[in-house]
Amino acid sequence: MEFFGHIIDGDEVTSASDATFASVDPYLRQPWAEVALGDATDADRAVTAARRAFDEGPWPRMGHGERARILHRLADLIEAHADELGLADTRDMGKPISQSRGNDVPRAAANFRFFADHARLSTADTLPMDSGHHTYTRFEAAGVVAAIAPWNFPLMLETWKVAPALAWGNTVVLKPAEDTPASATILARLALEAGLPPGVLNVVHGYGPDSAGQALTEHPYVDRITFTGESGTGRIIAAAAARNLTPVSLELGGKGANLVFADANLDTAVDWSIKAIFTNSGQVCLAGSRLYVQRDVYTEFLRRFTAAAEAMMIGDPNDEATQIGPLASREHYTKVRDYVETVESEGGTILSGGLGDGWTVRPTVVTDLGQDARHSREEIFGPLAVVIPFDTEAEAVTLANDSHYGLNAMLFTDNLHRAHRVSAALHAGTVWVNCFFVRDLRAPFGGVADSGIGREGGNFSREFFTEPKAVVIQINQSE
Repeated sequence: MEFFGHIIDGDEVTSASDATFASVDPYLRQPWAEVALGDATDADRAVTAARRAFDEGPWPRMGHGERARILHRLADLIEAHADELGLADTRDMGKPISQSRGNDVPRAAANFRFFADHARLSTADTLPMDSGHHTYTRFEAAGVVAAIAPWNFPLMLETWKVAPALAWGNTVVLKPAEDTPASATILARLALEAGLPPGVLNVVHGYGPDSAGQALTEHPYVDRITFTGESGTGRIIAAAAARNLTPVSLELGGKGANLVFADANLDTAVDWSIKAIFTNSGQVCLAGSRLYVQRDVYTEFLRRFTAAAEAMMIGDPNDEATQIGPLASREHYTKVRDYVETVESEGGTILSGGLGDGWTVRPTVVTDLGQDARHSREEIFGPLAVVIPFDTEAEAVTLANDSHYGLNAMLFTDNLHRAHRVSAALHAGTVWVNCFFVRDLRAPFGGVADSGIGREGGNFSREFFTEPKAVVIQINQSE
């Protein structure tokens, strides 16, 4: 088996305790890699290295252009190692290789390129004052960033956190999810090859509670915490961070509403709706798992949607043709299986899909469940869409907003007035109209309610990963 260690202060190391754990290939359902198992001691080693690199090292003191050149070299290396990085995520979590290598790796490289350039080209405020004073702003690196990443888009979401933090001169301790450790170590190896000084990007593997994750969130040397994951875990992290008054950015769970109006182009609506719920086997916080369809087109949409779901290729995630692989772990498969097996007992009908071989769940289309069914309200994080009809625009908006979550929503309509009107009425951090998962890295990304706190992207990442400073100078004194 391959071995993936921590990256601390420029070296790949074992745990202080020499403990390890296995990363399990969810398609083969057997270990494929051995990973260093960190604890509070290893987290402290990494944070101490990051603190020293920030306080004494060259990285925060470099110009934006010099940092940008290194981050662009890292992006080049990510692209050059696309096969290795894509395969690592596929073996760790079962994501089809066409997605991990063909989508996630390019977007990871793009994250570094964008934030390197954004930091270099970003402008600050100059504020002349009538009193003979002049004020301007500076955006100075915050310090040590603890970045805790999820398992569903390992490499891509690791870089979404690491890239802006580094671009603005911070040092980072990255803790990947324990189910998907490999790409984080590979990324840190490449970062050292690209020229990042030791201690600037550290990686610690381990679990959350009573392990490396908890130690990072409680560490007094950590200046920022960015986390993507489940809402309950986000609450725990926020509570831990509050004890040190550490600012947090939390991108948490979702239960995305997808509204299909009768005036929509149904071919477009079906195509994007399939992607919105079944990409990555539904293991997407942005998934359009609540699918509301206007009654006039409900039957026809459902016919096309079900046919498209049944046509998806299920199988070995290492096969380029595979669209649906296994769920990421035994634990997660057990959770999703329970939702599938209880559809009928709660009054629902499975039109298509159901349980597959191994840890696979086929694209599942469910009808006849109400708004209050737990399948309609809880984040399943699997390939299961609940389809509910509606009659009026006002009813659709009410249904969409009737949720504890507010990460994102979608709507399909060819009526420009409705597109703007409904987008404004939806309680969500992102609204996609006639598309899904199209990103502009300048735009704010995050959610409302149980979907999180804060926004990242463009200037929003700058605000979080820096300490904005006002400088006021008196300029009217004579000699």
